[in-house]
Amino acid sequence: MAPATRFVLIETSHAGNVGGVARAMKVMGFDDLVLVRPRWLDVLQREEAIERSSGAADVLHKARIVETLDEALEGMTHLCATAMTPRDFGPPTRAPREHLGTLSKTNAPAGVAFLFGSERYGMRNDDVYRCHVCLSIPTAPDYGSLNLAAAAQLIAYEWRLALGGFDTSDAALAHDPAQRPADAQALAGMLQHWEDALVAVDYLDPAAPKKLMPRLQQLFNRAQLTEAEVHILRGVARAMLETAARAKR
Repeated sequence: MAPATRFVLIETSHAGNVGGVARAMKVMGFDDLVLVRPRWLDVLQREEAIERSSGAADVLHKARIVETLDEALEGMTHLCATAMTPRDFGPPTRAPREHLGTLSKTNAPAGVAFLFGSERYGMRNDDVYRCHVCLSIPTAPDYGSLNLAAAAQLIAYEWRLALGGFDTSDAALAHDPAQRPADAQALAGMLQHWEDALVAVDYLDPAAPKKLMPRLQQLFNRAQLTEAEVHILRGVARAMLETAARAKR
């Protein structure tokens, strides 16, 4: 079973960043967000936070605001600080992929917390010292400034990747009608619809059909039509039939 995952924002200043972090979490399948002493006590209801969450309002609704870091870390057993600069006497500094890939495979902890400091001054030394590792995102040597929500998105992505990611294979996409292959029955029905339409517009002579329909059959077989594409083609056939009927009135 995957570890419980929590994102902890310490003394966050901007409501928009809270919404951006909620969005970053949701798109990677996480929803446990805790804020420690944010600048605004109503930050979760602020318009800017809701707008920046862009559909992740449920993460904001579930989020908690607490007064101490101890409260925020209840139940978490592995703490990951996020800081660009290593601290003397602090935990080891690792790149997210290096550390999280190992963490998810060997003796996975019961709960993992990712801690993010204030936009103005980052994480306090005392908060970093209590963590097991300091995650440092590899950036350009001469410019390593990351927006809080962007940093959270990178960490969320790396952790989801370490946990196995989401299935983007053809098997997973097959649940979507836009991707699901049309079966033989659907294809046969569509071909009959097209045959009727081609006759109606005088393109196909039913007395001398030649090999038109078998050739169309092979063309559509090679195309490997999806259910959605069959619906489109049947819509074209229906329009042809309706146009032909109006012309004969």
